Amino acid sequence: MSHPPDPHGHSRHRHGGANADRRWLSAALAVIVAFLVCEVVVGLAVGSLALLTDAGHMLTDALALAVAVIAAGLAQRPARGAYTYGFTRIDAVSAQANGITLLLLAGWFTVAAVRRLFAPPDVPGGAVLVVALVGIAVNLAAVLLAARADQASLNVRGALAHLVTDLWAFMATAVAGAVMLLTGWTRADALASLVVAALMVRSGIGLVRSAGRVFLEAAPNGTDPDRIGRSMAAVAGVQEVHDLHVWDLGAGEPALSAHLVIETSHDCHEVAYGVRRVLAEQHRISHATLQADHQHADRELIGDDCAAGRHGPGYLGGTVNGIVSGVVGSTVEH
Repeated sequence: MSHPPDPHGHSRHRHGGANADRRWLSAALAVIVAFLVCEVVVGLAVGSLALLTDAGHMLTDALALAVAVIAAGLAQRPARGAYTYGFTRIDAVSAQANGITLLLLAGWFTVAAVRRLFAPPDVPGGAVLVVALVGIAVNLAAVLLAARADQASLNVRGALAHLVTDLWAFMATAVAGAVMLLTGWTRADALASLVVAALMVRSGIGLVRSAGRVFLEAAPNGTDPDRIGRSMAAVAGVQEVHDLHVWDLGAGEPALSAHLVIETSHDCHEVAYGVRRVLAEQHRISHATLQADHQHADRELIGDDCAAGRHGPGYLGGTVNGIVSGVVGSTVEH
């Protein structure tokens, strides 16, 4: 019996998509690193904390892009040995590390900026303005390149979030440079640093929170386990759905496991196949592990008629070891 089609074609295009992701992310990384070096040199030369703060944020962008490139390569490795799911959760590991780094850098830049508010150094506004305007153009180019990669990846989304945040940061730095150039008010440099630090905190918290959801095996964002359970129970022949678990394998790939109680008048293979089609077509879940059994009135426990040979194996699905302790434990009756 064939399996329902994957509406997103993950299995068919995984390797080719990963190679394309690496190319686009590598191109964006090259653009960011080239400008990062220039910004550090100019920031140290003119003594601008705003430029060095931007450079620190761009360093985290470069690290995020570099890890995303590595993760795209690891994603091509097949699951084997102890790594039965492959390396999909490298996304969450790198995103969490990147988010923590952002928060630490934001704290350091905040302390430095507050000190400069009380004792502002002489910073040439013209140099700050020019570098900031170039930074806007560079970051815009990097965003356009990285956006062509698969945004289902938490790594890619994190890298894009950094790049977009940098666009706003460079705009704030450009305003600070213009203010210093026109008025000579050098405290604008420190104020721009505080704005950038606030943006770094926002991005860092978002990345840590998203990675935490993956580690805690929460249902993916936008996924309603109760709604999924109801649609499964609505399939003809399904008497009950329980032990329903929905979680994120990593890289935006949802997984599901559930126990189905099938009406005795229906074939459990056909019913399970129908449930799989509903999951793939209505909920975009192509990785599902289902146990299908028949319920008998004269038995206290569910009789595993499928395993007994009536319709074949008791577990219908590609990965029996996919059943884990999930975040949803519910019973949905048809």
